[in-house]
Amino acid sequence: MLYAILCYHDEKIVCSWSKEQDDAVMARLGVVHQRLKNEGKLGPSARLLPTTAATTLRKNQDLVLDGPFAETKEQLLGFYIIDVADLEEALQVARELAKANPGGAYELRPVSVFLDGSERR
Repeated sequence: MLYAILCYHDEKIVCSWSKEQDDAVMARLGVVHQRLKNEGKLGPSARLLPTTAATTLRKNQDLVLDGPFAETKEQLLGFYIIDVADLEEALQVARELAKANPGGAYELRPVSVFLDGSERR
Protein backbone atom coordinates (compact mmCIF):
# COMPACT_ATOMS: atom_id res chain seq x y z
CA MET A 1 0.00 0.00 0.00
CA LEU A 2 1.24 3.48 -0.80
CA TYR A 3 1.42 6.07 1.95
CA ALA A 4 2.37 9.73 1.80
CA ILE A 5 4.37 10.98 4.75
CA LEU A 6 3.91 14.75 4.91
CA CYS A 7 6.72 16.45 6.80
CA TYR A 8 5.79 19.45 8.96
CA HIS A 9 8.18 21.59 10.97
CA ASP A 10 8.62 25.22 11.95
CA GLU A 11 10.51 26.54 8.95
CA LYS A 12 12.01 29.36 11.04
CA ILE A 13 13.84 26.68 13.00
CA VAL A 14 14.86 24.61 9.98
CA CYS A 15 15.97 27.67 7.97
CA SER A 16 18.09 28.83 10.91
CA TRP A 17 20.23 25.69 10.87
CA SER A 18 23.84 26.17 9.86
CA LYS A 19 25.07 24.28 6.80
CA GLU A 20 26.77 21.83 9.15
CA GLN A 21 23.55 21.22 11.12
CA ASP A 22 21.54 20.77 7.93
CA ASP A 23 24.16 18.43 6.47
CA ALA A 24 24.11 16.35 9.67
CA VAL A 25 20.32 15.99 9.56
CA MET A 26 20.41 15.08 5.87
CA ALA A 27 23.15 12.49 6.53
CA ARG A 28 21.06 10.85 9.27
CA LEU A 29 18.00 10.88 6.99
CA GLY A 30 20.15 9.45 4.21
CA VAL A 31 20.68 6.28 6.23
CA VAL A 32 16.91 5.74 6.43
CA HIS A 33 16.45 6.70 2.78
CA GLN A 34 19.08 4.19 1.64
CA ARG A 35 17.53 1.35 3.65
CA LEU A 36 14.08 2.09 2.23
CA LYS A 37 15.53 2.33 -1.29
CA ASN A 38 17.35 -1.00 -0.89
CA GLU A 39 14.07 -2.61 0.25
CA GLY A 40 12.17 -1.13 -2.72
CA LYS A 41 9.91 0.89 -0.42
CA LEU A 42 11.02 4.46 -1.18
CA GLY A 43 9.12 6.30 -3.88
CA PRO A 44 9.38 9.96 -4.83
CA SER A 45 10.29 12.39 -2.08
CA ALA A 46 10.89 16.11 -2.04
CA ARG A 47 12.21 18.85 0.20
CA LEU A 48 10.27 22.01 -0.52
CA LEU A 49 11.64 25.55 -0.64
CA PRO A 50 10.45 27.91 2.14
CA THR A 51 6.89 29.20 2.10
CA THR A 52 8.24 32.59 1.03
CA ALA A 53 8.68 30.98 -2.40
CA ALA A 54 5.09 29.65 -2.43
CA THR A 55 2.19 30.85 -4.55
CA THR A 56 -1.42 29.96 -3.77
CA LEU A 57 -4.28 29.72 -6.24
CA ARG A 58 -7.71 30.00 -4.57
CA LYS A 59 -9.63 27.78 -6.93
CA ASN A 60 -13.16 29.11 -6.54
CA GLN A 61 -12.04 32.75 -7.02
CA ASP A 62 -9.18 32.20 -9.50
CA LEU A 63 -7.22 34.40 -7.12
CA VAL A 64 -3.42 34.09 -7.04
CA LEU A 65 -1.64 35.01 -3.80
CA ASP A 66 2.00 35.14 -2.84
CA GLY A 67 2.89 32.81 -0.01
CA PRO A 68 1.33 29.76 1.59
CA PHE A 69 -2.40 29.13 1.84
CA ALA A 70 -2.61 29.39 5.62
CA GLU A 71 -0.57 30.85 8.44
CA THR A 72 0.31 27.96 10.71
CA LYS A 73 2.81 27.18 13.44
CA GLU A 74 4.36 24.40 11.34
CA GLN A 75 4.74 24.39 7.58
CA LEU A 76 4.74 21.56 5.04
CA LEU A 77 8.45 21.26 4.25
CA GLY A 78 8.49 18.05 2.23
CA PHE A 79 7.02 14.62 1.65
CA TYR A 80 7.78 10.98 1.00
CA ILE A 81 5.83 8.35 -0.89
CA ILE A 82 6.47 4.90 0.56
CA ASP A 83 5.24 1.45 -0.44
CA VAL A 84 4.61 -0.60 2.70
CA ALA A 85 2.32 -3.38 3.85
CA ASP A 86 0.10 -1.35 6.17
CA LEU A 87 -0.25 1.65 8.47
CA GLU A 88 1.84 0.00 11.19
CA GLU A 89 4.81 -0.30 8.83
CA ALA A 90 4.27 3.28 7.63
CA LEU A 91 4.35 4.45 11.26
CA GLN A 92 7.60 2.53 11.80
CA VAL A 93 9.16 4.37 8.83
CA ALA A 94 7.92 7.71 10.20
CA ARG A 95 9.44 6.86 13.60
CA GLU A 96 12.81 6.14 11.97
CA LEU A 97 12.67 9.44 10.11
CA ALA A 98 11.74 11.21 13.36
CA LYS A 99 14.82 9.79 15.12
CA ALA A 100 16.97 11.21 12.31
CA ASN A 101 15.20 14.57 12.25
CA PRO A 102 13.48 15.39 15.55
CA GLY A 103 10.88 18.12 15.97
CA GLY A 104 7.80 18.91 13.96
CA ALA A 105 5.31 16.26 12.90
CA TYR A 106 4.66 13.67 10.25
CA GLU A 107 1.17 13.24 8.82
CA LEU A 108 0.58 9.85 7.23
CA ARG A 109 -2.08 9.40 4.58
CA PRO A 110 -2.93 6.44 2.37
CA VAL A 111 -2.57 7.32 -1.32
CA SER A 112 -5.64 6.64 -3.47
CA VAL A 113 -4.27 7.71 -6.88
CA PHE A 114 -0.59 7.87 -7.81
CA LEU A 115 0.80 9.12 -11.10
CA ASP A 116 4.57 8.66 -11.13
CA GLY A 117 5.22 11.10 -13.96
CA SER A 118 7.19 8.55 -15.98
CA GLU A 119 5.23 9.35 -19.15
CA ARG A 120 6.31 12.99 -18.94
CA ARG A 121 8.12 14.34 -22.00
